[in-house]
Amino acid sequence: MKPGNLSQLCRALLVIQAMLFAVACDRGEPPAVQATAKAAPASPPQQPAPPPVKPAVQVDAARIAAADSEPQNWLTHGRTYDEQRFSPLNQINDKNVNGLGLAWYFNLGTSRGSEATPLVVDGVMYLPGHWNVIFALDAKSGAELWRYDPKTRRDWTRYSCCDAINRGVAAWGGNIYAATLDGRLLALKATDGSLVWEVQTTDPNLPYSITGAPRVVNGKVIIGNSGAEFGIRGYVTAYDAESGKQAWRFYTVPGDPAKGFESAAMEMAAKTWSGQWWKYGGGGTAWDSFAFDPELNLLYIGTGNGGPWSRDIRSPGGGDNLFLASIVAVDADTGEYRWHYQTVPGENWDFTAAQHLILAQLDIDGQPRKVLMQAPKNGFFYVLDRKDGKLLSAGTIVPVNWASHVDLETGRPVEIKENLYTEQAKLITPGPNGAHDWQPMSFSPMTGLVYIPTHEMFWSYSRDPDFKLQPWSWNIGHNPAAEAPPGADTAPIKGYLQAWDPVSQKQMWKVEQGGPWNGGVLSTAGNLLVQGDADGRFVIYRADTGAKLWEMPIHTGAVAGPVTYSVDGEQYIAIAAGWGGALVLMGGGFANVHHTETRVLAFKLGGKASLPPPAAALVMPRPPELKALPLTLEQGAALYGARCGNCHGFNVISGGTIPDLRYMTAETHGMFDDIVLGGSRAGNGMPGFANVLTEFDVNAVHAYIISRARETYKSD
Repeated sequence: MKPGNLSQLCRALLVIQAMLFAVACDRGEPPAVQATAKAAPASPPQQPAPPPVKPAVQVDAARIAAADSEPQNWLTHGRTYDEQRFSPLNQINDKNVNGLGLAWYFNLGTSRGSEATPLVVDGVMYLPGHWNVIFALDAKSGAELWRYDPKTRRDWTRYSCCDAINRGVAAWGGNIYAATLDGRLLALKATDGSLVWEVQTTDPNLPYSITGAPRVVNGKVIIGNSGAEFGIRGYVTAYDAESGKQAWRFYTVPGDPAKGFESAAMEMAAKTWSGQWWKYGGGGTAWDSFAFDPELNLLYIGTGNGGPWSRDIRSPGGGDNLFLASIVAVDADTGEYRWHYQTVPGENWDFTAAQHLILAQLDIDGQPRKVLMQAPKNGFFYVLDRKDGKLLSAGTIVPVNWASHVDLETGRPVEIKENLYTEQAKLITPGPNGAHDWQPMSFSPMTGLVYIPTHEMFWSYSRDPDFKLQPWSWNIGHNPAAEAPPGADTAPIKGYLQAWDPVSQKQMWKVEQGGPWNGGVLSTAGNLLVQGDADGRFVIYRADTGAKLWEMPIHTGAVAGPVTYSVDGEQYIAIAAGWGGALVLMGGGFANVHHTETRVLAFKLGGKASLPPPAAALVMPRPPELKALPLTLEQGAALYGARCGNCHGFNVISGGTIPDLRYMTAETHGMFDDIVLGGSRAGNGMPGFANVLTEFDVNAVHAYIISRARETYKSD
């Protein structure tokens, strides 16, 4: 997309912020809890008949700790416990990468996006697809070996901010472990996908969700959760990998003091909160990042934002609000608190620290230091001593206007007071999508650089003076009456890949990209840096200089992290390519490739496979005549923003992963009431809203959608 179009879209987003939260978002009571899932019958294979199922080889701590001795595998989410996403494989390198071609592809049966990092264990690839369906593929041919459908509740998307996705699975013993959007954790046999055990790790009567990948350390499966804006309290749980029995739970924010504290850490954290924060849940969900140091036996947890966003609402007397936006180290065996570092005390901007954590050894001031590195949403890059959490350095990777710098003596950011928002909006950069979001970084020990998928964006923040928590609803505390601040219509939106020196805290090079929301990255010993692009390309750069070496059109934006592995002496590079996620669903229009099949793509030297041609561009049917008063359209716009925009795109601009409502057929227009009120397409992930919308509401929303379709139809 052209930069001018991006600016227009961002202006539209700012305009509709006033509409987005103008209507209370009460979602009603949750449906009944689903019964234990059963294995779904396998669909006909998409490739030639698969080879015999390979025996499951035991994955354990010794194998993961010694992952460099078997670089043909990708044994855990970041390949190693230190989550560097660097591979020692070098058969494909900067000298011969031009000979790379597609070896095979596998259709995942959806056009919804993928954020999954596959695992590869002894020639078998494991990954989650849409609605948490788990696939096992032959890593050499792409043939399906098995699949397991956990029957995730498709209505649960209304309690998830950011698509029906999952970022990966874990392997341990002879099992594969996976989580579901509706809060379950599963253990499946690696040989055939049959269910070993299942636990509900969240309260099914509360709007928790899970999108992150589990990790397994010391025989315990670690899983967090999501949902800070829905009025819940974050925590991390460890389950025995063999039995599924809970081993420990670490809450990331304190609960109601009158009910007692679960640990000394929670008692300590409660002293940094004020008011009655527990009524809002607090947030702090650990929805993505973990890392593990076997020598220190420390599990590192990245925690999320506060709920609601405004600290003046959730903690009106001030305070740091531990452990929001923090990196927390706990004992991996017991879950007991060891140390923390808070990136944003008194978190106020949805500046999560749930982004990718990387462990490494760096020479700092002439001394080797075992460090933890992170580029969270807030625009800073942090280097900590991972033994005790001491801040070693912090530099800005993008322009930042919420803080001037991080004080190395106190470890705290120095906030710019004139940019603190009130009921009046302030234009802040980075915005809630961050300078760097969940898309994985990579650290190359060969170059000493961290590679960061980066975007420069902004947001108009304000505080609702009349905020009241709406259960089962999206609650950020934005003031619906706030006017867009000066500069909102001209603020730039950028996306680029940058190489960052974590020792000098300097950018070494960057590659400008057409817009934000480009994919995670992989670096290799072949001096390669691999990334999917939002514009529908798969690209490989020189890791030392950023020079582009190779690219291939893949017909869809790719946001997930790539992996590399080898089978029978041949190296492959693979990615789960599918355009999706929060920015895509809500923003729409950020890529020119839409409604394309989500696929696993595997490349090798001399690969000769080819993709089917891209999907034909959608042709808009002539919209119905519009018969609605301006007031009705205004009401419809507000209702659409509150109910529909987070999936179908604000301003009715689809991101391409689910239907663009401007393109509805005459038949669909005729069924509109039945779909929205009756839930006739709930099986496709479109729940009914009869419990929160009236027939008049639906008619107003329908009229607004028709008005947007007619505007587009005329412009076309």
